[in-house]
Amino acid sequence: MPENRVVLITGASSGFGRETARILLSRGFKVYGTSRNPPGRPQELGVGMLALDVDSDNSVQSGVKELLDETGRLDVLVNNAGYVLTGGAEETSIAEAKAQFETDFFGQVRMVKAILPTMRKQGAGQIVNISSLAAILPGPFEGYYAAAKAALLAWSESLRHEVKSFGIKVSVIEPGFFKTNLGTTRKTAKFTIRDYDHLRQQVIATLDDDFENGADPKIVGETVLRIVTSKNPKLEYAVGREKRYKTLKRLMPHSIIENGVRRHWKLDR
Repeated sequence: MPENRVVLITGASSGFGRETARILLSRGFKVYGTSRNPPGRPQELGVGMLALDVDSDNSVQSGVKELLDETGRLDVLVNNAGYVLTGGAEETSIAEAKAQFETDFFGQVRMVKAILPTMRKQGAGQIVNISSLAAILPGPFEGYYAAAKAALLAWSESLRHEVKSFGIKVSVIEPGFFKTNLGTTRKTAKFTIRDYDHLRQQVIATLDDDFENGADPKIVGETVLRIVTSKNPKLEYAVGREKRYKTLKRLMPHSIIENGVRRHWKLDR
């Protein structure tokens, strides 16, 4: 069946969003992307870029309205916009933690709430939320990022039950480490505690290596394509080299998993 469905991808100017836009466009989808500050010239010819800030109710509502005024429908939402906050649980302020949730959880919630009336009216639609393997296997000094992604996963499962009878499908992608700008654009907690300096520095150095040696982000775009062309997509899709750890965590004793995590992040040196 030729694809001509309308797709909206948040955070489409780079990384997973840009690769997803490129892949879906090549398959005949009508693709729109969002960015807080879209470039004057489209990065991908054929992708319509909308100015949209997922942290803002007004921006989300006006951006979705602009899209619907032009297309009259929306078939697929890919919720991709987000960032990583690095900082210890004790070091991170409540305001910083709230900001992480504002984008990585409530930003995706805003988008879904804005598009659901249209999808319900159509009697069909598809939502793909980008979570993270950190939701399943949290690492040190990224607890609030992991918590936001875990909240998104749980909320998406609940949403899937609620909207299934309206013909709307919900899936979640859980990427491991990929070579995107997520690492270079990550935010850090403003106030640090000296006692954590050595551990934090070890973790950040390892994190930089993990991102630098990460997998190709087009794998996530290909996974989105597989989901939106499937008749019966699953709830969860773990992707990347680290996806095996999701299975291992379920099968192995917690002590072994914990020791492996600490070894990876070099916490006991």
